[in-house]
Amino acid sequence: MNMQQSTLRSQAKRPAGGKSDRGRLLQEASMLAPAVVLLTLFLIVPFILSFWTAMTNQPLVPRPTPLRFIWFTNFVRIFRDDLFWTALWNVSRFTFWILPVQCGLAFATALLLHQKMPFRNLLRGMFFLPAITSMVVVCVIWGTLFQYPTGPFNQVLGFVSGGYIQPIDWLGDPEWAMFSIVLLSAWQAYGFQMIVYLAGLQGIPDELYDAARIDGANALQRFWHVTMPGLRPTHVFVLLITTIQAFKLYTQVAILTQGGPKSSTETVVHYMVRAGFEEQKMGYASAVSVILFVIVLIIALVQRQLLRRFDV
Repeated sequence: MNMQQSTLRSQAKRPAGGKSDRGRLLQEASMLAPAVVLLTLFLIVPFILSFWTAMTNQPLVPRPTPLRFIWFTNFVRIFRDDLFWTALWNVSRFTFWILPVQCGLAFATALLLHQKMPFRNLLRGMFFLPAITSMVVVCVIWGTLFQYPTGPFNQVLGFVSGGYIQPIDWLGDPEWAMFSIVLLSAWQAYGFQMIVYLAGLQGIPDELYDAARIDGANALQRFWHVTMPGLRPTHVFVLLITTIQAFKLYTQVAILTQGGPKSSTETVVHYMVRAGFEEQKMGYASAVSVILFVIVLIIALVQRQLLRRFDV
């Protein structure tokens, strides 16, 4: 009885929503503050400044011409430029190709390296190595492999086909240029998605596989009814990240093709950089960046809703 009374007294003395709650709230706010400040400085503020610059005739280098507020004139010019629509089509085509190639390769590699095998950790490091290699270095290496007509790829094709397949101008033919960029990009970046898939596979409890084996499920059934449902959040994350990265395609194009041949590899980012730094139309380039941001945001939201609807 005395213990119950002492407990009630201690609970009565404890303040409800007093200093402890305010202290916890202050602690949480202080922990979030660095991230909020960094996001504000490096994401929100630059976007607002870009939108403001897109409404002006701001040049890259100050000129005697006065800075004028021209409202949506830059956006109208962009939408009337056929090269912009070509760049948007090219980057959409690149995204459509890179998603199954890069994500599929990453998923298959993760499934293989998730199995118990000798030197598994060493193999994981080797497969992840391209992802931490500079894209400039990768482009130089693959540019040599794509060399026309005596590059290694053409020599292998000629040897395998017995000379039946003629050398392919991988980077100089409009029919093959974007496909070559897809191969290079998928090989360089799939290691990141592989690591994400490996983390997702390791997060699936072994008890689920054991229960499926007891119920008589074979390997294919365990994969379809245990592995795939367990990787639903991972699939969503990988698809969203890959889509966003694909729309930012620039380095490969700038080094290997410069948007050619015949604008077959022109991308939105390359179009924006050329307008801003070569043509020195910073207001115009800022308008392109705003449009690209809106396009990527809409695609990410639509993709997320579709994946949720199909329960992926």
